[in-house]
Amino acid sequence: MHVELDDPIKYSLIINDEKVALNPLIGSHIRFHFEGDIFCIACGRKTNKSFAQGFCFPCFNESPEAAPCIIRPELCQAHLGIGRDMEWERKHHLQEHYVYLALSSGLKVGVTRSTQVPTRWIDQGASQAILFAKVPNRYLAGCIEVELKNHVSDRTNWQRMLKNDVIEADLLQKKGELLETLPEDLRQYVISEDENVTTIHFPMNDYPQKIKSIGFDKTPEIEGVLKGIKGQYLYFEEGRVLNIRKHTGYVVSIEW
Repeated sequence: MHVELDDPIKYSLIINDEKVALNPLIGSHIRFHFEGDIFCIACGRKTNKSFAQGFCFPCFNESPEAAPCIIRPELCQAHLGIGRDMEWERKHHLQEHYVYLALSSGLKVGVTRSTQVPTRWIDQGASQAILFAKVPNRYLAGCIEVELKNHVSDRTNWQRMLKNDVIEADLLQKKGELLETLPEDLRQYVISEDENVTTIHFPMNDYPQKIKSIGFDKTPEIEGVLKGIKGQYLYFEEGRVLNIRKHTGYVVSIEW
């Protein structure tokens, strides 16, 4: 899904090369139909199964977009001239990165390229976020994240996030507290001049008490009244949620 920072967030979906605005469809009955084909987002070949949200198995093992340092940035070796595709690494990992703090279910730390702010926060369903540090490459961002993970999680409890069961915390205060935990050589990257906290509102009227995950692999046709959108999830009646990101590369039609 494509997102745009607004109040609330504006969502759109690309279906068969057509951009469909989703916010106006909230409250309407919609129907998705999985056509049965899945194509790898890296090489474009048809695949029977999607790995890591959009890759065929060979690309999952070989593509730089599916390398271990995508999940664990401290493993990145692009700064040493090592990577699955150094041209790709230079464009994506040898670029300015941010370490951030966010409230999605609980307080979490994360890493993203500067060009992905605030998209990364929106995709994770964060209600608030603040920039913590700015570094010249992904590896250094990972080093800071590793240090902060001794004190806060780097994971989102997706069910709590979807139920809007989010703790309250002062991100600016937490930033100050976590700064003191960093080794001296990493403190130079902490952003001291920017104390802005970004608050994010999603197009949701109310949240379900129970969550049921649904997907195209088991249910080729998914339909119902669209109740709202948060992160990369569409909400339907009875707490049913569809993770759009998980189905990247699936050929799907939509009717409303």
